[in-house]
Amino acid sequence: MVRFLQQRWFLIALVLLFLVGSFGWRSLLWIAADETALIRDSIVAAVLFLMALPVEARAMWQAVRRPLAPLLAIGISCVVLPLTAWALSNLMSPELAGGYLIAAAIPCTLASASVWTRQAGGNDSVSVLVTIVTNSLCFLITPFWLAVMLGGQANASSLDAVELVVKLFWIVVLPIGLAQVVRLRKEVAGFAARHKTVLGVLTQLGILSFVLTGAIQTGERLAGADRTGMLAADLFVMVLCTVGLHTAMLFLGIGAAKLVGLSRGDGIAVGFAGSQKTLMVGLGIAVDSGFSVLPIIAYHIGQLLIDTLVADHYRLRATNKNGSTND
Repeated sequence: MVRFLQQRWFLIALVLLFLVGSFGWRSLLWIAADETALIRDSIVAAVLFLMALPVEARAMWQAVRRPLAPLLAIGISCVVLPLTAWALSNLMSPELAGGYLIAAAIPCTLASASVWTRQAGGNDSVSVLVTIVTNSLCFLITPFWLAVMLGGQANASSLDAVELVVKLFWIVVLPIGLAQVVRLRKEVAGFAARHKTVLGVLTQLGILSFVLTGAIQTGERLAGADRTGMLAADLFVMVLCTVGLHTAMLFLGIGAAKLVGLSRGDGIAVGFAGSQKTLMVGLGIAVDSGFSVLPIIAYHIGQLLIDTLVADHYRLRATNKNGSTND
């Protein structure tokens, strides 16, 4: 039981905080007030700095020499996935469609793409490069897609494209770049390697603060709405589209890599890096603009569950193959 709680505490806390914020929003409205926007932005920047600190960007130079795999993953993440999500968003209610499109427009997650790629026996240098590139360019790519896809949404008026470009540069690109600069000192790189678990817990606490804020906004928005049946149907469609989108992009990446002649390890990296999205950036945009955080949370939980199963499958298959070879 203790081991289960240690391994799953983040997901448990995420669900509990969402329930607390959704049902107790009246007494917690001060947390989501406009006056706390600067604090929220600072938390995003700090979390992304801590997430980027243990990332060894030097490994990406191995992938630069053979750019087909990272380019394929970037193409899926930044083009194919948003376009597919745009089409699927028509199946959802406007309340959920906006958050769903935000989830599709954000960059690849900083840490877990490489972790799962490595666990599955893939080429983690490819996933590192995809992570660095998509996060470094998110201040251009994310505002572009949101301006295109959310142009007709009611809440889109709160999303100024130029303002979002500047904001994402300051709270995403700059902290990640700064983390890589300070990593050049061996003492800092060693500290990050030794305390990776502690840094991970700190970043998760920052993410949970945004989950609570988004839940408060969701609860306020749904208050007084007498449409429980429709809401349940909306949520079912959203979860189906969210999990389906991630799973489809994961196997599209693996299949496309095989089709163009890439190695098995490169294909695994393309699948994971091309389909995963970072929770922190999505939550920050959704909270500031008033869109639902539910699709972003659902995407994150879905990729945690699906990718764990897929990574375990590849690891077990490799173990069985090696065992058979040794026999």
